[in-house]
Amino acid sequence: MNALFCAAACRRDSNRHRNLRKTQKDLPDMLTLHSLRNLVIAGLVGEISFEIYAWLISPVLFGVALAPANLVIALIKIAFGVTLPHWAGFLVHFTIGAVGFGAFVWLTHLVTRVNLVLSGALAGFVLWFVAQGVLAPVVGRSFMMGFGAYTQSSFIGHVGMATLMGYVMVRLQTRQARIAA
Repeated sequence: MNALFCAAACRRDSNRHRNLRKTQKDLPDMLTLHSLRNLVIAGLVGEISFEIYAWLISPVLFGVALAPANLVIALIKIAFGVTLPHWAGFLVHFTIGAVGFGAFVWLTHLVTRVNLVLSGALAGFVLWFVAQGVLAPVVGRSFMMGFGAYTQSSFIGHVGMATLMGYVMVRLQTRQARIAA
């Protein structure tokens, strides 16, 4: 009985090591120039789409324009005592969105091992929750801002943006693979 248990445990450990080696082989691919370029392109497409949604579509659908720059301005004032002008808050949010959120979609993909589009949707949900459920209360707003129109629109904006980022990453990877073949 002990021999069977040991054999099963050794096989399980061997599979873990094999999976770890496979994961470690996959990680350098993320750090190639092409992968980083794809991540930035997907991030820019997603963030630009988010801003178009926030300023043009959200007011029509929900009666409210999303203004995440205001959250950035408030957080920086709390953390550093500096009041940024609106354009600087917008630039900070745009940069974090284009680079950081794209990277977060990729990281979600690496951790969950689900396809990039679903990883984008998961990442978008997390980003939405962090923005509305964690950061908004830090600056004095209610938790999830009362689940009102702003929060609902923000959900669509964040999930849509990150899902689009995942989709663009898939399309760019597919294109790159076709060119390499």
